[in-house]
Amino acid sequence: MQSWYGIDIGGTKIELVAFDAAWQARHRQRVATPAQDYAAFLEAVDALVRDADTALGAPATAVGIALPGVVERDGGRLLSANVPALTGRRVHDDLRQRLQRPLQFGNDLQCFALSEANGGAAAGQASMLGVILGTGTGGGYCIDGRLVAGRNGIAGEWGHWSIPAHLLARHALPLLDCPCGLRGCMERYVSGGGVSMLHRHAGGDDIDAAAIIARAQQGDRVARRALDMHGDLLGHGLACLVMAVDPHVIVLGGGLSKAGHLYRDLPAAVARHLFTGVAVPPILLPVFGDAGGARGAALLAHQAIRP
Repeated sequence: MQSWYGIDIGGTKIELVAFDAAWQARHRQRVATPAQDYAAFLEAVDALVRDADTALGAPATAVGIALPGVVERDGGRLLSANVPALTGRRVHDDLRQRLQRPLQFGNDLQCFALSEANGGAAAGQASMLGVILGTGTGGGYCIDGRLVAGRNGIAGEWGHWSIPAHLLARHALPLLDCPCGLRGCMERYVSGGGVSMLHRHAGGDDIDAAAIIARAQQGDRVARRALDMHGDLLGHGLACLVMAVDPHVIVLGGGLSKAGHLYRDLPAAVARHLFTGVAVPPILLPVFGDAGGARGAALLAHQAIRP
């Protein structure tokens, strides 16, 4: 019996899900991520794969792995803010040597998009953007249900586009440094942490995005001001994506994707940054949500074997 493993690696947990040929989950296991210990990280992934082999009675046909971060095109080393132990390591090579089986790699954002493009919110669409709004900000782009990674593997990495000067000036916002080495990145302003920063900037206290959204729903003026700024900045970012790749749909993911006001307010916020006559694509809730990373990784492995 054929099976496909998807492994989703995050800052706090590593999850393996094994799927059968009908894309039903047959085995699921998660462990804490050894974020500071590279040898322990490799052992944790190896142990998950061995346990899945034992549970299913045979090894997987192929394994897909969703890694957090960006791989250098020439050196093959990973840069990962969420799992520091992986930074500077040739993770792909080391896992291939360790696991001794067909492996496919994508980043966690791309795997989310691929999952939603296949049986998810964007099923049957000619193109889609998966847009993550959580601890970080980024995304993935799919055409006809297949991931478009690009030359450097960073297609859809819009979280590190710069906020334009006129928008910073409109809201009297500072130009913030980003851990990626650039300045003014979208991620610093529109992620969950960005919402908290905007709330402080508007004169509020230091609380998380969920609390700010709850206060805004109760009529709090400062929280409402923070969400208005967030909507304007996010609307600009999504409008740029529309003009760049013109997706048929946008699917939101990450913690902020659960905020109902985004689906109500974002279409108008995006439209304000587009020229006349350009239609805003539908902005959709995800079907698989947090489970999409492992599922998308397994799909990545499946598509490589069965193009």
